[in-house]
Amino acid sequence: MDLIKYVQDEFVEKKDFPEFQAGDTITAYYEIKEGQKTRTQFFKGTVIQVKGSGATKTFTLRKMSGTVGVERIFPMNLPALQKIEVNKKGSVRRARIYYFRELTGKKARIKEKRRM
Repeated sequence: MDLIKYVQDEFVEKKDFPEFQAGDTITAYYEIKEGQKTRTQFFKGTVIQVKGSGATKTFTLRKMSGTVGVERIFPMNLPALQKIEVNKKGSVRRARIYYFRELTGKKARIKEKRRM
């Protein structure tokens, strides 16, 4: 087990992303390759969960595209992931907000955390 941790610490490059947690609204910018061209696309949504640690850390974003809910799971050490912007800090009481999937309309709003 120590060998795995050593390899992750030494060889997996760490990217400096801001701290965020469930309930926050963030924008993830990632690179898409189409043939020979590459372009940057963004996915703005609410963080439903942050899972794992170290090299295996992932986070799930959910956004509404019209009336359809779209979720995407991003690994933290995804090479295509360029930057993360935290748009809003959400005030929620739990680490994984799966109940958020069933909420629609005004009930699906998350209160913004007050800044001190």
